[in-house]
Amino acid sequence: MTMEIQIGVAKIKKYATSESGDSLEVVERPGGGVSIVLADGQRSGKSAKRISNMVVRKVISLLAEGVRDGAAARAASDYLYAHRSGKVLSTLNILSVDLQSKTMVITRNNPAPVMVGRNSEVELLDKDSVAVGIYRDTRPVITEIDLQEGQTVVLFTDGLVHAGDRIKEGMDIKQELTGLLGQELNTQEVADGLLDRAMTLDEGRPIDDISVVVLQVLPSNGDEVRRMSVRFPIG
Repeated sequence: MTMEIQIGVAKIKKYATSESGDSLEVVERPGGGVSIVLADGQRSGKSAKRISNMVVRKVISLLAEGVRDGAAARAASDYLYAHRSGKVLSTLNILSVDLQSKTMVITRNNPAPVMVGRNSEVELLDKDSVAVGIYRDTRPVITEIDLQEGQTVVLFTDGLVHAGDRIKEGMDIKQELTGLLGQELNTQEVADGLLDRAMTLDEGRPIDDISVVVLQVLPSNGDEVRRMSVRFPIG
C-alpha cells in the first residue's frame, strides 16, 4: 500500500511582541524525502528571531548538501557558539522522512519532548536533551523509527509546555494529543487543536511564542501530486 506524508503547522507569537522568535523551514532531502527544522531562539521578538534564523539556515543548508541530521545539528550548535561566544542558546528539532532508509529520524536539542502517536497511543520521547549554542560539540538526541502508516509525530516549542502558567493550570499535551487522535481530524486540525487549547489556557494572550508541527503518515490519495498550503497573516 502506498503512503503519503502530511504536515500541519500552527504558530503564534508571544503576546505584545513584534515578531515570533521561532523559525521553521521545510526542505526536500537530496536522496528523497523531506526534513522539517524548528528552532526557538533565546529571548523574544526580533533578537530571538535572528538567533533561530541563524540556526535554521545553517541546518537547512547542510541537509540540502546531504549532511546527516545529527551532524547538521552539531554543526549548527558550533556555529552559534562561535558567533555568539556561547552566550545565547536556541532549541532545535529536526524531523526527517528519509525515503532511502524508509525511516523517520527525530533529532532533538530541546528539553521539550517529542510525541509519537500511532492510532490513539502516544509515546513521549523525553530523554534529557540540551539546547544548541552554549557548549562546544553539543550532541543531539536522535531517534530513528521505521516508516509506517498511521504514525503521527508532534514537535513543539516551549510556549506549548508553559501554556496556562499565568493561571497556574498546566497543559497535559499528551492527553490533549491522545484526545485529538481519537477523532477523525486531518493533520492541520490536530496542530490547530493543540494551539487552540494553549491559547485558551493563556486567555488569548500567549505568554511565549508557540509553534506546533504535526507530521502524519497516511494512506495515499491515489495521485502523485505534491501539495503545500501556507496561511501567513500580515499587517
